[in-house]
Amino acid sequence: MAHLGSLEQKCLEKGLKLTAQRRLICQVLEESNDHPHVDALYLRIKELDDKISVATLYRTLRMFEDADILTSHDFGTGRAHYEMLDGTHHDHIIDIENGEVIEFTNQEIEQLQKRICEKLGYQLIDHKLELYVRKINK
Repeated sequence: MAHLGSLEQKCLEKGLKLTAQRRLICQVLEESNDHPHVDALYLRIKELDDKISVATLYRTLRMFEDADILTSHDFGTGRAHYEMLDGTHHDHIIDIENGEVIEFTNQEIEQLQKRICEKLGYQLIDHKLELYVRKINK
């Protein structure tokens, strides 16, 4: 039996049917070490199979999002950038000049957010932290 990628495994666990096209989309997403937008994903997929339509890609991405397998971020570009959900929390730093996205975790920030919510009488359920930055020229 062929080895399933973690994204394919999550699809099966969620009861999603895995067509050959969906498997290819899973493969490209798993091989991505960035937060690709649809155009970038489509170009990568077309290199492997030029029969997949952009409509199929959009439908598949929406299905993965609805199943909580994938999430999208805007990052100030006006288009969705995708990443797999792996059950771990992280935040993002976005370089506004070159579009680089850096993932990070910081327990001090996490605790501060929780304390602020509690001080205001709320329980923190979830959050997204995106820091937009520019390199300091020295």
